[in-house]
Amino acid sequence: MQNFDDIHNLLKDDLAQTDLLLQSRLSSNVALINQMSGYIIGAGGKRLRPLLLLLCARASNYQGKHHQLMAVVIELIHTATLLHDDIVDESATRRGKDTANEVWGNSASVLVGDFLYSRAFEMMVEPDSMIIMKILSKATNEIAQGEVLQLLNCQNSELTQAQYYQVIERKTAVLFQAATQIGGILANVDKVQELALKNYGLHLGNAFQIIDDVLDYESDSATMGKEVGDDLSEGKTTLPMIYALANTSGADKQLLTTAINQADNSKIAEVVQILQAVDAFEYTRQQAKKSADLAKDSLAGIKPSVYKDALILLCDLSLVRTS
Repeated sequence: MQNFDDIHNLLKDDLAQTDLLLQSRLSSNVALINQMSGYIIGAGGKRLRPLLLLLCARASNYQGKHHQLMAVVIELIHTATLLHDDIVDESATRRGKDTANEVWGNSASVLVGDFLYSRAFEMMVEPDSMIIMKILSKATNEIAQGEVLQLLNCQNSELTQAQYYQVIERKTAVLFQAATQIGGILANVDKVQELALKNYGLHLGNAFQIIDDVLDYESDSATMGKEVGDDLSEGKTTLPMIYALANTSGADKQLLTTAINQADNSKIAEVVQILQAVDAFEYTRQQAKKSADLAKDSLAGIKPSVYKDALILLCDLSLVRTS
């Protein structure tokens, strides 16, 4: 295996069944829900979180069908958070398409996001596992707290790295962690293996989000499917900016401080130039690699298999992606 397509091919049957299940469970007798759900799911995306659950279940030798159901639950929770995020961030594009709130308005987006959450909770009881319900309900609550923390930290040029990691662990990594842990729990792995898969998800989720925050400055809108500099225009102080603020002075530091505190990306070219000059992107990528390496290390006790190989490969792919 060398790329993301190879991993998809490894799980071709599981992913096909998961997609069919996703479509059937989104069905509603309310026409607008069907219309919006089809639009959102049809926009595609990496489906990384459900993929992780399926991989971890297979790596743990799971032979049942509930892994596909739980993969759908994970995807529904993730999609609901995106709907609500786009409203909070006033985003106009995602995955190269107009956001749902841009097409149908904020009210419909909030309500359909609520529908996706409630449908996910309706489905998560089906394996009849209290521990799985506990993990997913806690993860959903942590995500909400992470979003509120991020909102409180907006336009704060004094944000620390510790505070940054607190946000991304709750906002992003916790759902990765839930997906990988549940994959093992379905297969009834022992506590040591369950913890290994849980830690793998946490560290991979951190690496993924850190690279996301680099791409917001380094990539282009056609590749990313959203506008470059969105984080800055929303006043989000991410790791490249935190590092640059600590390693600049004078007019450069003032420009960065003003851009964050005023949520102003009108000078994005100058901001990027400053970040490049102090190697902020290189530093941030190094931090992402540390998290990816921790994720790999977490898998040391997992039995060798093509599925474990795919989990390791995802750590490398997370560092070199362009969108």
